[in-house]
Amino acid sequence: MNILHIDSSVLGTASASREISAAAMRVIRNAVPDAKVTYRDFSTNAPAHLNPTIVASLRPQAGAQPGDDPGADEQIRLTETLITEFLAADLVVIGAPMYNFSIPSSLKAWIDRIAQSGRTFRYTAQGPVGLAGDKKVIIISSRGSALTGTPYEAALDHQEAYLKTVMGFFGIKDVTVIRAEGLALSPESRQVAIARALQESESLHQMFA
Repeated sequence: MNILHIDSSVLGTASASREISAAAMRVIRNAVPDAKVTYRDFSTNAPAHLNPTIVASLRPQAGAQPGDDPGADEQIRLTETLITEFLAADLVVIGAPMYNFSIPSSLKAWIDRIAQSGRTFRYTAQGPVGLAGDKKVIIISSRGSALTGTPYEAALDHQEAYLKTVMGFFGIKDVTVIRAEGLALSPESRQVAIARALQESESLHQMFA
């Protein structure tokens, strides 16, 4: 089994999503001891955000040749690596805290690299079709506020809802969310939320039974 594990929180050891994703990975490694794990920490080594050079490397103009722009060549190689890692993974574990109602921009930059027509999806006369559906995704979600079940959840959640939409666009239907929310409400709320998410992580071994 190939596993791609991503962390994106910038909070280091103070990060709830990192604590929970690490716990989830311990459970998964125990369940699948021979798994090959690729780890990416986007707080220290994130893909660059889209700029003219990167866009040109993803959609080269007619007549452009490798080597014309060394910066573009480097971005082409990075994009290919990220897409290959994602497509090769049987399981993707994504640590995704909510920042200002959405995901960290580093995680969005990764999505912008792997969302490539002909690789992770394709267009057809009937609409887009995902090409990466043969994998599982686990989203480790953390939020300072408590949105679940509130009247404003749909309006404010551009974190979990966005990630599910993107993965669904890639054809992935097997998406599990482990959530710790209300982290900023009080120390007690944070403790309870993390403990609940850690307990939920313990059941992940059932995915591999």
